[in-house]
Amino acid sequence: MSNRAANHRGRSHRILTLAAVAVAVTLAGGCAKSPRGTTGTHAAPDVNYVAPGSSQARAEVERWGSAYQSNPADRDAAVGYANALRRNGQLEQATAVLRQFIIKNGNDREVSSAYGKLLAMNGNFPEALNVLQDAQNPAQPDWRLMSAEAAVHDQMGNHDRARQLYAQALKIAPDEPTILNNMGLSYLLSAQLPEAEYTLRRAAQSPRADSRIRQNLSLALALQGKFAEAEQVAMTELDPEQASANIAYVKAMLAASRQQGQQSQTSTAQPPRRG
Repeated sequence: MSNRAANHRGRSHRILTLAAVAVAVTLAGGCAKSPRGTTGTHAAPDVNYVAPGSSQARAEVERWGSAYQSNPADRDAAVGYANALRRNGQLEQATAVLRQFIIKNGNDREVSSAYGKLLAMNGNFPEALNVLQDAQNPAQPDWRLMSAEAAVHDQMGNHDRARQLYAQALKIAPDEPTILNNMGLSYLLSAQLPEAEYTLRRAAQSPRADSRIRQNLSLALALQGKFAEAEQVAMTELDPEQASANIAYVKAMLAASRQQGQQSQTSTAQPPRRG
């Protein structure tokens, strides 16, 4: 392998590692309180983030649990309860709730999408793909299921297949911000930062774009060293102090990544040949 190829591979690996950590840090400021989470979006925490084990998270579990116990066959109650459990870190229980709903009530596109997402979060990628594909109707495909399936492929490292599915989903729902968000994160995960920025900008321009999308755009900008613009975007969602702290964190990680890369190059460099 040439030095140039090795350097590029090392840079891509460092960006991937940085992105995986920085996504969680950058998006941890979300604090809205809607009880329903979205399905089919990956690589970013819930825009309505609450800390697992917190009083708010436990209260959501109790509230949705009561609704679910009253009527387990109600789709909204099942999905809401599973989302509350997921947000409290109870992934296995959340998965069991949706599994039981599907067994008793048959495939439902929204429930199957949420169930597939939970399976993927637990690392059950093949089963997640089976659930999402079984719920899909080829004659009338659902773009949400398609986007959720693509997200699973992304988590498996099948980025080309994922982007094919995102492109198909966009033909059904042109300029849908959640699809564009997922595609942008797909590029981010494969260290294609300009493509990630372009796609997330498209998503952020939508009047239906949410906090998660704009903060993902902020991350893509920061990872390219565009710190001033990244902070400006982040400040539309977070208080100035939190936005500045997030960008400072990314700066520090980038600096550490560059230093690590320089040390690696120094340690692997061949000594000069003498005549």
